[in-house]
Amino acid sequence: QVTLVESGGGLVQAGGSLRLSCAASGSTFMSYQMGWFRQAPGKDREFVGGISRAGRRTVYLDSVKGRFTISRDNVKNTVYLQMNSLKPEDTAVYFCAASSSPASLTVLVTSPLEYRNWGQGTQVTVSS
Repeated sequence: QVTLVESGGGLVQAGGSLRLSCAASGSTFMSYQMGWFRQAPGKDREFVGGISRAGRRTVYLDSVKGRFTISRDNVKNTVYLQMNSLKPEDTAVYFCAASSSPASLTVLVTSPLEYRNWGQGTQVTVSS
């Protein structure tokens, strides 16, 4: 079982940047495909980006492509989400998650159902 703790959220003006971090502990970090999700008030949890175990493959929500970058450091047991050119519609609670599902062994999974381990979330607010 892996424990995930996010940090780095906050309030930023539109066009600004933030970098979220998610520190993992309690299990072998490289055993997990990692993902970032977000949830705005009144909306479903939404996949933002994912990264393979070795960090060689990534996948993104269309609306964040070119603005957000997911990366991981398997020595520091940390996954990052660099967010640039932020927009008010990016405002949400951001969660990191870890997947060890059978599907995640071969493809980058985007459904929250494929992720069993979740952090507590960090608030990102983008003002216009």
